[in-house]
Amino acid sequence: MPENNRCILLTDVTKTVETADGNLDVIKNISLQVVSQQALVIQGSSGSGKTTLLGLMAGLDQSSSGDIVLLGENLSEKTEEQRSRVRAGQVGFIFQSFQLVQGATALQNVMLPLELVGYDDAFSSASEHLVAVGLEAKMHTLVDHLSGGEQQRVAIARAFAVRPKILFADEPTGNLDARTGEQIADLMFRLRDESGTTLVLVTHEKALAERGDAIVQIESGRLLELN
Repeated sequence: MPENNRCILLTDVTKTVETADGNLDVIKNISLQVVSQQALVIQGSSGSGKTTLLGLMAGLDQSSSGDIVLLGENLSEKTEEQRSRVRAGQVGFIFQSFQLVQGATALQNVMLPLELVGYDDAFSSASEHLVAVGLEAKMHTLVDHLSGGEQQRVAIARAFAVRPKILFADEPTGNLDARTGEQIADLMFRLRDESGTTLVLVTHEKALAERGDAIVQIESGRLLELN
């Protein structure tokens, strides 16, 4: 596969943590690659290591051994600050718990990452993305007063506003009812198609997983199969 088609490449990645009973391999010798504009789904039972794997791929955590190459940069050779610089303006996140700034409006939440990376007109871009997720009437509403589905829409607008090359989503529909979850999934994949963003999703939702281009199964920190 041409090197420029790979946006994430893991080679023999292991993550070891210390416990009261000794060292534990949360992730063990995982190798995989994610192709540009692909939607990769990570699945596994509770405690299987799927969220840890997502964090390693995104450079939020450091592996104990092995190599992780994100957008051409080997994260295994970088400090936390250097990994943050690799992500800036190129990587977006959506979390199950929304991770919004409470006490701020929907618009302020979407503008924040744009301002951090130095966008010239954060207001216009944030407004445009809130319109895209159907929240034009709620731009100036405090996120504390929005429903769960609306808060997740704000989180999606915030993630896509920086036009990321890769979007990592950890259980993005986990706190939503089935109908709202389906709407959020539709929105996420529509924006992916429009922007050409690569998706890496952790989910236990069967309907969401089936929309992925490939599914990684993790159990006890090991890669079981790649569909």
